[in-house]
Amino acid sequence: MSHPFNANCNPCPGPAGRRGFLKMGLSGFATLSLPGVLRLRAASPDENKKKKTAVIMVWQPGGCSHIDTYDPKPQAPSEYRGPFGTIPTKVTGMHFTELLPMQAKIADKFTVLRSMRHGSPGHPAGTMRMLSGDTDTRDKPKPKLPDWMSVTNYLRSQEGPRTNPLPAYMGVNAPTSYNGPAYLGDTYSPFSVVGDPNQPSFAVPNIGLSSPAEFGRIGRRASLRENLDNLERAFDLAGELDALDEFETQAMTLLTNPKTKDAFDLSKEDHKTRDRYGRNTWGQQLLMARRLVEAGVEVLTTSLRGPLCGRVNNWDDHAVNHNVFEALRFRSQAYDQAVSALIEDIHQRGLSDRVLVVVTGEFGRTPKINYQPSTGAGNASAPAGTKQPGRDHWARAFSNIWAGGGIETGRFIGATDKKGEDSIERICGSGDFLATIYQHLGIDSSKIAIKDFNGRPTPIVDKGKPIPELTRQS
Repeated sequence: MSHPFNANCNPCPGPAGRRGFLKMGLSGFATLSLPGVLRLRAASPDENKKKKTAVIMVWQPGGCSHIDTYDPKPQAPSEYRGPFGTIPTKVTGMHFTELLPMQAKIADKFTVLRSMRHGSPGHPAGTMRMLSGDTDTRDKPKPKLPDWMSVTNYLRSQEGPRTNPLPAYMGVNAPTSYNGPAYLGDTYSPFSVVGDPNQPSFAVPNIGLSSPAEFGRIGRRASLRENLDNLERAFDLAGELDALDEFETQAMTLLTNPKTKDAFDLSKEDHKTRDRYGRNTWGQQLLMARRLVEAGVEVLTTSLRGPLCGRVNNWDDHAVNHNVFEALRFRSQAYDQAVSALIEDIHQRGLSDRVLVVVTGEFGRTPKINYQPSTGAGNASAPAGTKQPGRDHWARAFSNIWAGGGIETGRFIGATDKKGEDSIERICGSGDFLATIYQHLGIDSSKIAIKDFNGRPTPIVDKGKPIPELTRQS
């Protein structure tokens, strides 16, 4: 039986626990002991150099039904096709379901990959497969391999000190289940921002401080370094004090540089832009993602979970959780609006060559509809005991969308069979998915291995090649 999905479960910890710097705040200066913790050293060019390529990954935790969105099967039997009609898109021959009218209108600005597949049907294994390339089909509580985001942060950190005050890798309500830096260590976890950016009270703590009192407090914290200098040097076996020097310098820059505060400040956006994304959690977190990447963040992950999904706060549309069709309809407007706005925005703002946007979950949902009693009433779910339709986990065929990154857009890649059960044309696996992202980031995944806990060189992609149709056009 597959591992039950829980969007609220504890994240997979590294050696020191995966607390973002924002959560840790200034109190971290008082307890900092590991040289790697929160070094914020991911490489970035100075302002006189070309900005590095970046990726925004929009994650659908639980898995989106491909048949009810990007790969409709109107000719399939009724027990497969679902209730939604199909609509044409701006791309000749490509149809979506009626749930995605906004994305249909801008389909020339992205590409749909309809032939993803892998062999890991559980949420933990499927997530680890897509984000780290782990081919183990067993569900594990924490990842064995580092995810592509942490790997990128690690590799770019080797190139030199970062001059941009913003961290290179950030998560805005990021995926927190079954992914993480594994043997790379917590240093390369994301700088984490949580909360609802649509709320007037939303604030990122300890960013862009400006009052004299706060500057004085920071100065007192910084004096910690001088006190530590007086400790026995025997305690500095791993160069921890030198690491603290670097941490203090970069952390103080992060806390005091006005650029950091501005990057998070959605009030600086035009009201029409905020409306275009949607005045809700998903819309505003995708807008924040665009702002942060535009300001120099290189890897940005964000997860579409929570109340906008329906009763169980994710896309895991088993009949016991949701009426799958009511759930899809319930979340479709916010999803369609936010994603289409993000894609349009990166094109309109001149980011479409540098920034790659990828929207995906860990797998699709079963093409054949099943019926089970609901386990509870709520948004998109009937009262407990009511038999309702659902779709279960399906890793043999699913879709994801790609935009920006200098790729040729306005097309679809691959195909599934008449019932949507199997990928049958241009089949792509998780290794191909990862290799494609790495290539955009300037990383040749075929040549790079990183030592694991046992000192063994481990390839960052074991099997897989960049998908030619989703790589930069020369």
